[in-house]
Order: sequence, then structure tokens, then C-alpha cells
Amino acid sequence: MPMHDPNNPDRLLHSTGTKYEFQFGYSRAVRHGKVIRIAGTAGLGEDGQVVSGDVVDQTRRAIELIKAALEDLGASLGDMIMTRIYVKDAHDIDRVAVIHGEVFRDIRPATTIVKVEFIDPKILVEIEGEAVYGGADEKVAKR
Repeated sequence: MPMHDPNNPDRLLHSTGTKYEFQFGYSRAVRHGKVIRIAGTAGLGEDGQVVSGDVVDQTRRAIELIKAALEDLGASLGDMIMTRIYVKDAHDIDRVAVIHGEVFRDIRPATTIVKVEFIDPKILVEIEGEAVYGGADEKVAKR
């Protein structure tokens, strides 16, 4: 269940309860009005560890966590307008892109893929995103 931001009643916060959220002082996702921003999400299990050493498994888990955050804030993957994908190894881009395509092919958010070095060397991929709650605006809906 989302938490209302005590400093701003227009903001809803979603947390997965990881130690990092508390330690670094951030939320997994924040909804302010119709805009939802999702923090960089790695494929971590309930225990806070990567789900496996496979980039495909980590990608699937990251998307599951993003989906759960969106749903908690009243939105869905269909409301996504942007994803940013960070990969440790450029050779994994194609494998990550296939999974991203399976989920987002019909949604078609703007997307960026970047090679990075993660603080935790076990993390192979991380995804962040943006969504607009409620989908398309009135102009598009009138078509």
C-alpha cells in the first residue's frame, strides 16, 4: 500500500523495504499527481540479493518489481512512457532487449540503454522508468 508523503499530500510513495531505500533515503517509486517515477530497479529477491547470476533472470525480476510499484500507485505497465536500462556488460544488451521487447513491444515507451559499472558487482542490469497515471491525454483519446 502506498504511503502518503508527510511533507507533501500530493505525493504517494512506494517502498519495497530494502535497506538501501532507508540507508540512502529514497523510494522505489513516487507518484506526484499523474506522474510516476521509478528508481533504478535491480533484479533483487525478497532477501535483498540478486535473484541469479543470469542477466535475463535479473531483467525479468526488475520488471516484476516495477510492475508491482506501478500497480501499488494505481497505474500499470501500459502507463509507462520511458524506461532507462543500465547494463554491466554491453554483450548483454541483446538479451536484455529481448525481455524488454516481450513486455513493452505494444506499449512502446521511449527507451535508453547504457553500459555502466554498478556498485554491487553481482548486479548485471537495472531499470528505471517514468509513467503517466491514466495514460493518454484527451487529444489522443478523441482520435
